[in-house]
Amino acid sequence: MTAHRVGGPFFDDLEVGQVFDDAPSCTLTGGRAAQHQAIVGDRWRIALDDHLARDVAGAPVASPTFVTNLAIGQTTSVTQRVRANLFYRRFALLRQPFIGDTLRTSTSVVALRENARREGRPPTGLAALRMRTTDQDGRAVVDFFRCAMLPLSEGARPTGHADDLDEVGRDLPDLDLASLVPAWDRRAYAAARSVAGPPAEGDVLEMATGDVVTSAPELARLTLNVAAVHHDRLSGGGRRLVYGGHTIALAASQLTRALPDVATILAWESCDHVGPVGEGDTLVTSFTVGSAVDLGEWRAVDLRAEVIADGERPVLDWRFTVLMP
Repeated sequence: MTAHRVGGPFFDDLEVGQVFDDAPSCTLTGGRAAQHQAIVGDRWRIALDDHLARDVAGAPVASPTFVTNLAIGQTTSVTQRVRANLFYRRFALLRQPFIGDTLRTSTSVVALRENARREGRPPTGLAALRMRTTDQDGRAVVDFFRCAMLPLSEGARPTGHADDLDEVGRDLPDLDLASLVPAWDRRAYAAARSVAGPPAEGDVLEMATGDVVTSAPELARLTLNVAAVHHDRLSGGGRRLVYGGHTIALAASQLTRALPDVATILAWESCDHVGPVGEGDTLVTSFTVGSAVDLGEWRAVDLRAEVIADGERPVLDWRFTVLMP
């Protein structure tokens, strides 16, 4: 018998142009949505109220954070050995899926850069990846880039990879926000809105209370995320590193408390993990309101979310666009 150690590719196993599409497809069921909501506290009106969803969209709708967390999780077969995820870029929700839709994701390697080697530290490299998620009918759902830091295999020689990661995604046209607006009934949604007025550009909304990070491995498992740092004690300080989508989803949950009229997320301009999050950390978010654009009956509002862990450590800088009535 021959033993084979299974654990995903090392940085030196990757080449630009490789495609990984072996992650299982996954159906967005009510049970999975409920588990996700219990962990991150989703308060999206249209995802919580099936009657409202039928009036607005024609069927029960999956929350945008559930959809994006599953799409990201499906990409992790290529980053199972990841040390850190540095950024997300040009993230677009091209379609707002319904409960019952099935998502599948393919991941392409688009750029590679080996980090400078340092004595006493294992060598690493940065892999820029493009992810495309489709539904059961082949319709595009999510399209985005992310950058993961991966180790080289033991004894690996320098790869010579030196791509400019700042250029990743820059050759694509700007996102057309109008094309991302779902065909929803705005009047039906507005009838269920709160009495809060629209935010003004320049407003800063600071959450008075935070959310403790719990059930981190459970969320990783739920979203098919197989990165070892979220399941095994491989990170510093004896704690598992929390899945970045967990931090993002908790920030989004706090957003729906700060701006309860938000209907969904349309796109992310950028999302940088500026510090690690561990289990038991308490996260608090500050939101800065940017410009707003009228898109027919709806408005697209730019926001910046800055998340602090335990009152002192910046951990997330997220710039994104939401849909509001």
